[in-house]
Amino acid sequence: MPGTLGVEPMCRLAGVSRAGFYRFLQQRHPAEEDMEVRAAIHEIALEHRRRYGYRRIAVELGRCGMAVNRKRVARLMREDNLLALQPKAFVVTTQSEHELEVYLNLAWRMKLTAINQLWVADITYIRLRGEFVYLALVLDAFSRKVVGWELGRTLTARLALMALERAVAQRQPSPGLVHHSDRGVQYASAEYVGALGSYGIWPSMSRPANPYDNAQCESFIKTLKREEIYAHRYQDMADLRAHIEQFIEQYYNRQRLHSALGYRTPEEFETAAQPEAVWPGASVSFPRHGEIYRWKRNGEPVRPSSPAHPIDESPVGYSLAGCSPAEPASASPTGAESETPQPE
Repeated sequence: MPGTLGVEPMCRLAGVSRAGFYRFLQQRHPAEEDMEVRAAIHEIALEHRRRYGYRRIAVELGRCGMAVNRKRVARLMREDNLLALQPKAFVVTTQSEHELEVYLNLAWRMKLTAINQLWVADITYIRLRGEFVYLALVLDAFSRKVVGWELGRTLTARLALMALERAVAQRQPSPGLVHHSDRGVQYASAEYVGALGSYGIWPSMSRPANPYDNAQCESFIKTLKREEIYAHRYQDMADLRAHIEQFIEQYYNRQRLHSALGYRTPEEFETAAQPEAVWPGASVSFPRHGEIYRWKRNGEPVRPSSPAHPIDESPVGYSLAGCSPAEPASASPTGAESETPQPE
């Protein structure tokens, strides 16, 4: 009786396939339908830059009114070499398990007002045909401008140092600049810390398991890989270097509009923010200084009443050199709370 059996049981009783039944209903030749499906798959795969697998493409086809089985989509994509690009192997570039000194995090306390107050640095990897290469970066946190970079085959402190030297040569910062990075051995090495000291730059390092302290640099790395690295295939190291230089120096710093800068380029933002030659210093804010550093009469510290302050306030585990910059007057406690505790 009509309506009592579904398509699949009727096809089984008639000895025909479901695909053949639907093709019969559509009154099309299989070759013609195959070409239409292939064309739609090509369009979707290229639109999404081969990031979609056969499951997502099958869903997209369904939204376009083409009911195609996922297995058939996978077969057609395999035949046309359209399978999604596989994720790249992850390479660890941060080695924080070391015995070197770790410096206090100064970056998250700073309120930036101009360039050359806070630089952020990081290292990432790029995969070529037969090797991994590494890119060291230095950004100005105020304008998000890339001020120094270097490409190399070895993950050593020398690579990060060359990027720093390039940034210093280009910007000529005044003493007092803060350099923030992760706790990697490259940035904690004596060679790198010594170079920072010779330039009058204060080192600062991220808190444990807190990637947000270096968010500006991480954001640029994501942009670089999405808009440049993953969109090209490079012949060799020289080809990669030329493309990265063009992307950073010509496109990112001068042409690409940055949403965090009010849709202006980093160079436009720097020019509009402070056209004068003398740049003001950054301010350091300690909004809960009195609450955190309150003392009893006998000289023992009082536990803060609120547990909301970061647990990383204590300088334990950090180098005292990272705490040595003088505090601005506005950051010092006033009144009784500013008195130095005297033992009884």
